[in-house]
Amino acid sequence: MPGSDRPRRAGETVKPADDARQSRSEAAARRLLLAHAYKGRKRFCPRCRDEKVYVLADGRLRCAACRYTFHELTGRFVNIGGLSCRDWLRLARLFAEEATASHMAEELGLAYNTVYRAVTVLRFAIVAGAPDAAQILFGETGRAMGYDGGRIAMSRDMATGGPIPVFGIIERPDWTFVDLVPDMRVEHVVHFNLSFSLKVARLGKVVYTDRYQHYDALMFCGGDDVRRYADILDRTPFLDTRQGGFWSFAQSRLRRYNGVSARRFPLYLKELEFRYNHRNDDILPILLTYLCSLVPKREQSDLF
Repeated sequence: MPGSDRPRRAGETVKPADDARQSRSEAAARRLLLAHAYKGRKRFCPRCRDEKVYVLADGRLRCAACRYTFHELTGRFVNIGGLSCRDWLRLARLFAEEATASHMAEELGLAYNTVYRAVTVLRFAIVAGAPDAAQILFGETGRAMGYDGGRIAMSRDMATGGPIPVFGIIERPDWTFVDLVPDMRVEHVVHFNLSFSLKVARLGKVVYTDRYQHYDALMFCGGDDVRRYADILDRTPFLDTRQGGFWSFAQSRLRRYNGVSARRFPLYLKELEFRYNHRNDDILPILLTYLCSLVPKREQSDLF
């Protein structure tokens, strides 16, 4: 369980911390994360959501309804990865500032692999907070990314089999939506290019097209096989004709994502959607709310 602090009395509500700067201590950081987890509500069971819980002698909580025993942060993204509350908060601040994983590791004094796993958890939390979370997490795309009914596989050596997900970009003046296109395959994009002159371009491993139906572009990560699409390129799709907007915002950031696999690419693309839609906001409080939210399980998909 991240951090340590006195157990709260049964029925006690969790109130927001007065000053986020107090989170320089572990106890204050824990209070701040708990405030984001419960949003002023009483503690409740992460399994059945019942608020009738009581404190055991060892400080753990037990649900009076389903008898589940848990800690205050059990079942939440912040409980994955083994970081202290203070390190989670510091990492979230650096992530909000778009620091690289290498810089985070140096700044936090943690191993790179530890930081990489934590940032991956945070990206999953962002996806879980998106309107289309259930579609992404509980299908073949989620399984390929390493998400299995609420469990996250941290290995970067993801399976190479299975289809590469294709996303559609919908942009409006103030927001953008990155939509997982149902039943769309890379082979379809190639076919549309060769048979119907759908314009296609590439940025590193990322392949994107001209307008398609109601999308401003289709997009996928070609991974190590990106060269197989080199012969179909036509570098004048709609996104490249626009000044500003989501694509201008995303291009420089995509170049920083070195070594992204086709399977984990959706995490980065949905992060860019989130950052763009909140580009004028302080995203740290939103990130902390996502990080402190319950990890969705298949049977809870109706909560999105």
